[in-house]
Amino acid sequence: MTLISIVLGTRPEAIKLAPVILKFSSSKDFDLRIISTGQHKEMVHQILKLFDIKPHTDLKIMSEKQTLTHITCKTINGLEKEFDKYYPDLVIVQGDTSTAFSAALAAFYRNIPVAHIEAGLRTSNKINPFPEELNRRMITQIADLHFAPTKLASDNLKKEGIQKNVYITGNTVIDSLLKIASSVEHPKITNMDWENKKIILVTVHRRENWGRNLEEITFAIKDLAKKRKEVNFLIPMHKNKIVRDKIITELSGISNIFLTDSLNYDELVGAIKNCHHVLTDSGGIQEEAPTFGKPVLILRNNTERQEAINSGAAKLIGTKRMNILNEVNKILDDTNLYNKMSKSINPFGDGNATEKIYNYCEKFLKEKKNFKSQNSLT
Repeated sequence: MTLISIVLGTRPEAIKLAPVILKFSSSKDFDLRIISTGQHKEMVHQILKLFDIKPHTDLKIMSEKQTLTHITCKTINGLEKEFDKYYPDLVIVQGDTSTAFSAALAAFYRNIPVAHIEAGLRTSNKINPFPEELNRRMITQIADLHFAPTKLASDNLKKEGIQKNVYITGNTVIDSLLKIASSVEHPKITNMDWENKKIILVTVHRRENWGRNLEEITFAIKDLAKKRKEVNFLIPMHKNKIVRDKIITELSGISNIFLTDSLNYDELVGAIKNCHHVLTDSGGIQEEAPTFGKPVLILRNNTERQEAINSGAAKLIGTKRMNILNEVNKILDDTNLYNKMSKSINPFGDGNATEKIYNYCEKFLKEKKNFKSQNSLT
């Protein structure tokens, strides 16, 4: 039986790989190994539980104040032992995390083919976002199958000389989103008035925004909250203390700012579905929010998801305090602008990415098997 190993370590990977895992695990043609590295232990567990998925093994690499070096070395060492015991015919990784890069490299060291889901995203600035931009570029050099979510991502790969096995599939996050969306409501948060207030969902966590950028963002939100009493700000806080402590210090005690722990995925989907608009540095939310017609203001200086901007669903506003103030006020007050952004079509897919990925993997592995059989006869 053909063995496929899927490696994940963070919440976004779990969300985007969940429908892929469910598809392959239901197949009679493949055996499946689900490997969690433990990079984001608790947050990954929440997602897998939501989709009723249990990893076959957990590398348990997570440690307090873990560094990129720690994640990379522990993942490679753990997967070396995993692949010794269960040698797969294909390793599937997703996105641009340190888990994804380390898993691709570990597979390459053992001459195992790699399929890369969400291939081809680029900012063309190798240190922004850090380390994701370089992670995904290096995965591209290793991968044998490249599943690009959009034509732009596919074009990026071809510009870099990647011509073989590049497929446009859409993004699997839409598959997960649609599976969850029909049954969710807004999260139950004390005193959050979803009916009579405009709710702005705010998420911020990226490494590039630590430090001065995060200060600018929190100062802008504080200014807005004090001046716009008709608006509530919902801020689910990342578990990283660098981000979390700054948000608590600057934004606690303001009546229309609601600080919560990280929301479970179904709660997050409910918040996106029921908010007025989103203020975020998250890549995944840039892909998810357009499905519900929710405008996205991106708290970054560049984005690898240019399609959201090109479609009109999102706008890049940076991290400067005055820029944030101006752009949020504009979308709150300008009905025509809001309607234009909210009616944009989601450029990231229609919910059929998983099926396409499954079929392309099946085709690749059959061709590989046939090639080996023919060579053994000569």
